[in-house]
This record gives sequence, C-alpha cells and structure tokens, in this order.
Amino acid sequence: MKLRPLADRIVLKRVKEAETTKGGIIIPDTAKEKPVEAEVVAVGNGKVMKDGKFRALDVKVGDIVIIGKWSGTEVKLDGIEHVIVREEDILAIVNR
Repeated sequence: MKLRPLADRIVLKRVKEAETTKGGIIIPDTAKEKPVEAEVVAVGNGKVMKDGKFRALDVKVGDIVIIGKWSGTEVKLDGIEHVIVREEDILAIVNR
C-alpha cells in the first residue's frame, strides 16, 4: 500500500528492541517498553509557512529517528504497525 502523509506529517515504523539482554536473559513481552527508535517510511511535502510556501522536512525516507514513547497516532497498514507523527514530535536523527 502506498501512503503519502500530508503537510509536515511523517509515517514511522518502530524499530524492534532486543529480545534478550547482553547477559543472555530473555525479556518477556510484559516487561518490554515501547521502542523509541523508528525508521522513516514516508514524509509529507513539508510545513506550510505563514507566507503560504512549503519548508522541506529535515528527515527523509530511510532515516532512523528518536521519538517519544507515546508520540503520534498508531495505525496498522497491511498488518504492520506504523506511527504517524508531526515533524516537531521527532527528537533526533540517529547518525550511524
């Protein structure tokens, strides 16, 4: 399914966290927290400024970003969980 968010909205797919600790302990589902890292799947055209022009977004498809645990709106598309956030909800871009 093709999805194009509007304005300064961004579609993200949360990055799965490790199933075990570094010491080899398996983490049960009930103890896991929501991941804060996510991959950018789609971006909108940009933020509309007061003069009516668009300002391009700072993120692009494929970037790994940091978001708040409870940021955005969760949606399920083709059986995959996604989060739709505004650009201002993204805290940082991860450089690897």
